[in-house]
Amino acid sequence: MKRYRPHILVVIALAIVLSTGWHGSLRNALTDLRFAWQSRDASGNVVVVAIDAPSIDQIGVWPWPRRLHAELLRRLDAAGAHDVAFDVDFSTPSDPASDEAFVGALREVGGSTILPSFKQPAPNGGAAHVNRPLRQFSNQSWPAVVNVAVESDGLVRRYPFGEKLGDALMPSMAVVLAGQDVNRRPPFLLDFSIRAASIPAVSYVDVLRGDTATLGKLKDKKIVIGATALELGDRFSVPNGKIISGSILQALAAESILQNRMLRWTSDIGMILGLGAICLLMMYSWRRFAPGIRVAILVAAGVAAELVAALVQARWPLVIDTSLFHIAIIAYLTAIALDEIDFRGLLGRIAESRFHRIAMSLGDGLVCTDEEHRITVWNAGASAIFGYMPVEIIGRPFETLCALPVDGGARPSMHDAARQALLVPGGAVVVEFEGRRKNGETFPVEASFSGWQGTDGFQYGAILRDISVRKREAERIRYLAEHDALTGLANRTMLHAGLADLISAAERRSSGVALLVLGLDGFQEINDMLGHSAGDVVLRAVAERLRREVDGQAVVARLSGDEFAIAIDCAEVGESIEAFAERITQAFEAPLAAGTRQHRVGISVGVAVHPEGGQTADDLLSNGHLALSRAKATRRGSHVIFESAIRQELENRLTLESELALAVERDEFELFYQPQVRLIDGGLVGAEALIRWRHPVRGYVSPGEFMPVVNTSALSERIANWVMETACRQARAWELSGNNVRVAINLSPSQLQSGDLAHSVAALLDATGLTPSLLEIEVTEDILLHDERRVLAMFKRIQELGVRVLFDDFGTGYASLSYLKKFPLDGLKIDRSFVFGLLANSDDAAIVGSTIGLSKQLGLTVVAEGIEDKATADFLVSMGCEEGQGYFFGRPMPAEAFDRQFLAAGHKAASAA
Repeated sequence: MKRYRPHILVVIALAIVLSTGWHGSLRNALTDLRFAWQSRDASGNVVVVAIDAPSIDQIGVWPWPRRLHAELLRRLDAAGAHDVAFDVDFSTPSDPASDEAFVGALREVGGSTILPSFKQPAPNGGAAHVNRPLRQFSNQSWPAVVNVAVESDGLVRRYPFGEKLGDALMPSMAVVLAGQDVNRRPPFLLDFSIRAASIPAVSYVDVLRGDTATLGKLKDKKIVIGATALELGDRFSVPNGKIISGSILQALAAESILQNRMLRWTSDIGMILGLGAICLLMMYSWRRFAPGIRVAILVAAGVAAELVAALVQARWPLVIDTSLFHIAIIAYLTAIALDEIDFRGLLGRIAESRFHRIAMSLGDGLVCTDEEHRITVWNAGASAIFGYMPVEIIGRPFETLCALPVDGGARPSMHDAARQALLVPGGAVVVEFEGRRKNGETFPVEASFSGWQGTDGFQYGAILRDISVRKREAERIRYLAEHDALTGLANRTMLHAGLADLISAAERRSSGVALLVLGLDGFQEINDMLGHSAGDVVLRAVAERLRREVDGQAVVARLSGDEFAIAIDCAEVGESIEAFAERITQAFEAPLAAGTRQHRVGISVGVAVHPEGGQTADDLLSNGHLALSRAKATRRGSHVIFESAIRQELENRLTLESELALAVERDEFELFYQPQVRLIDGGLVGAEALIRWRHPVRGYVSPGEFMPVVNTSALSERIANWVMETACRQARAWELSGNNVRVAINLSPSQLQSGDLAHSVAALLDATGLTPSLLEIEVTEDILLHDERRVLAMFKRIQELGVRVLFDDFGTGYASLSYLKKFPLDGLKIDRSFVFGLLANSDDAAIVGSTIGLSKQLGLTVVAEGIEDKATADFLVSMGCEEGQGYFFGRPMPAEAFDRQFLAAGHKAASAA
């Protein structure tokens, strides 16, 4: 069996190649290589008239009118061209005049023109569509097919004599052009040794314009007319990495026929004989000749076979397939190589060399010892870790590398560790111990021990790593996981763990735990004015002051940007929690020294005490934040201790927000209207639109209960827009009924912040058709405070629309007089708090009188709110107030009730409610 092993290998190789078809690729590659070696020129009898880029530039975008093809045919006929073949599609009609001109030209040249037919694949995978020249063209020309087959590697190598289109066999264009008969012959191999660049070509436009030199090249020539411009496509990939146009391919096929270079493969008999000869030669010489001689015989046989094939292909239209012959030679050369190599010794040397390279290049230390634990292998990584050179350490005991344990224990035993490694899956055991460098320094070492039976007895090995950096990094990572990187205080995670420990300890002693959540007041201004770097300095100063105040008795943490926390056992405080919280807040009355500046930073504190303020750490944190929010809202700069009522208020608010969202979806809101009258005669001048909520269970809910929640929720803008649209539509309805009732609406801050209010008002007026003067917008000081410049410009645009703007709740803010000067206002409303005590309080009377006088000087209308009796109304008239509203004239009511009471039967004056 061993004797025939090389020949069996060759048979297997040939079987694999034949089954996979690889020999076909090799055969094509060898044939293409011979074409490259034996290049020859074209005969010059076939000329390509190229539809090239210069022709397209001068004539225009393709396709061209067929009258140009007609003119071209006449030029070619006059120049003495022998046969003309168009590689152009003539299967569809163009304009009748051009088609008729082309038919006339075909008739004039006497039927020597070849027109193409071709199969075109259907896009849905159905039967191919055959494109033929129009009947009037085909009656005056020779038919020919131009399809060529593209092989699996994407190249064109074969050219057909003809193809069956319908019931008839149609010859190929090059066959007709060369004057050959189709005779149902199989496709032939194109001779790509004929250089495509040597095929004469002239430009279409040069022929068309009758260039003398160009026409002189066409006498007695066979002509192929087709596209060569890149933008027209029609490109084919051919052997040796070349790409040629379809017209050049047709000309090359015609040249192959004219030069009798229609190549064909030789029969397989020659290949079989060649394979048999090489096999017999190798069987005879395998044990008789040295390997070098056999290699020379094989190489010589391969070169000789290829030279013969090249000479035959150059002289005759035959292509000898030598692919399997070369594959057999390669297989025999491989068998010789395998037969001569000592694989066992080679693998051993490779393994030894690989181990040595790996051992010497390891960054980790590699140490091997003999059975007596004396070091036998020492790599560069071990030298870098311990400081010993190989000559200093080889032969010394492994224990030289181990430091004596601080606790007086024994050094690690390599023998025990290696023996243990043999018993564990993977064959290694990892041990940490204190190592000792040459200079006496100790450091943590991680060692992976292993052992094996060698020729010289049992041996041991260890991969050693200096893990001192890893230990330090682990400590650093653990520190960062538990502390705030900026201040060094505990972070939220560590605070949570500390709180849980304090609660567990307090429960065992039946004592309490207090959590103080602290928020800085005015810290954002420091960031905005001085930058975040200055803010960081302040935060570090706050952290240091908190540490000093608790004096190690509590856990101090930073929760977020400007929020801190203190967790303390109530038994450790030595004072009440209220006093402790007050002391913490008072500690920040003194300025903070932060860099070169002194900063005054106030602090608000929320306190939650276990168990009343929460049973768990999460409860304390949540309730502490709630208490802080209450402190910032009501007692800024002081502290608030959590009570269940605080959470209940929050839950009530959340419940109310949820019900409000449902109310929007269910259309539970209504608008009531309160009359506004002229005080001098009680005549109706307008109405203020006031929102009401008709709860399905509670009935009408007071606006004072739900509007504060609406104004701070995401529903604010949606509800405010609904109010404005509903009020405008009602005012327009009254206007259409003949009642010009001016409707006032209260503006929400969300409407001003979300977009262009002036544009929205203009769009609403346009949609409803309401006269702008019948709409009145009431604004409060908190709206005017927001982005003053933008608000000023917006209200000017609103006034330009004709809409009135009034200042609501005048006198209750801080800068009302300055707003009268800055903002475009049409009037102001005196707050009910001044009107209610007008008769009894001289101060209120003085304020109201001054306001009315100032308004008259500024040309502003004054509306008094909260008028509840005739005496107050008369007093306001005497002071010069023009308009008013209140229960004396009418309570807020639905639109239907307002119609009945104030608009029906032409009522012009409001009666007392």
